[in-house]
Amino acid sequence: MVNSIAPIRVCDNGGWTDTWFAGHGKVFSIAVSPYVEVQMKVYERSEGRARITIHAENYGERYAIEQPHGIYDKHPLIEAALDYSSIPKHIAIEVTIFSEAPPGCSTGTSASVSVALLGALDTLTAGRMTPYQVAMAAFHVETQLLKQQCGIQDQLAAAHGGINFIDMHEYPHASVSRIDVPAAVWWELESRLVLVYVGSSHSSSEVHRMVIRSLEHSGIESPKLDMLRRCAEQATEALYAGDLEELGRSMIRNTEAQADLHQELVGPHHRQTIEIAREFGASGWKVNGAGGDGGSVAILSHPDRARRREMIRAILASDTRYRHIPARLSNDGLRVWEVPQGARRGADDRCLSSAAGHEKRWPAPLS
Repeated sequence: MVNSIAPIRVCDNGGWTDTWFAGHGKVFSIAVSPYVEVQMKVYERSEGRARITIHAENYGERYAIEQPHGIYDKHPLIEAALDYSSIPKHIAIEVTIFSEAPPGCSTGTSASVSVALLGALDTLTAGRMTPYQVAMAAFHVETQLLKQQCGIQDQLAAAHGGINFIDMHEYPHASVSRIDVPAAVWWELESRLVLVYVGSSHSSSEVHRMVIRSLEHSGIESPKLDMLRRCAEQATEALYAGDLEELGRSMIRNTEAQADLHQELVGPHHRQTIEIAREFGASGWKVNGAGGDGGSVAILSHPDRARRREMIRAILASDTRYRHIPARLSNDGLRVWEVPQGARRGADDRCLSSAAGHEKRWPAPLS
């Protein structure tokens, strides 16, 4: 039995510049809980046992498949990740996927699912992928197998965790620099970050296509993209200086730059949430991820904790669809561990203890 978890991300200043149509980019992001959780049980393959069993717990669905071979049906992201991995022929697996983060939250949850699942599947073969390699494998699943539009930041945040500055020097190749801050700055940031889900999901791939159409004539050096890159640098400099008020201002500038990129990226639910945050003296706000019709807003609240709680209550009272998602900073990215045999109380004792020795499939080179 193997467990793996991966964080989601918020506050992605510079998002949209980590895409193929931006060419090069800079992104600041913060990895947080709630985590995506994967648990994988590994069995000797036998007659009557399906080779792959998927339990998509959030959807209440459990079903069996064989190796997909390019055909992805009920949960394409999960099935494509399983297709990408080298599952030894003599074993059968059962994977359970769960997260407290709602689908379409604009916090990179899909990438976290891929990273956590690929991290668990990585234990089935010899050797171990680095966090960067897992992120690139997850990126390959979304862009090559599923033919979706996406950037690279979500996968890197899920794999590496922490607070990071991602410098994509040439798509899709990037360096990831951890931003280390004093404990007091970390604790204060964590205590003031508020994540609000505005109650409707969206297709980030479709939002990408909409933005691409709006930028097709301006190219990779578009002033709009350049402004987003600067917002990532400003957020990084502010946090290194321990200046949370300036961090908040960089979040506001980034949200305004998103709206300038395409007016539909900051929707009416985002604006309503932001207006309430402003009324309660919040230091900053950032529409997470691709934005659009739904998703979420990250808010850097006023330092007064009682005022923060009043703000949350006011936001939730403004629309019954809104949800406050408790989030904690995640210093760690992808974590994978095998459950000790003595701790598997109640589990099927036929689970295999190891599948090492089988050939590793490393992430394919990306062009």
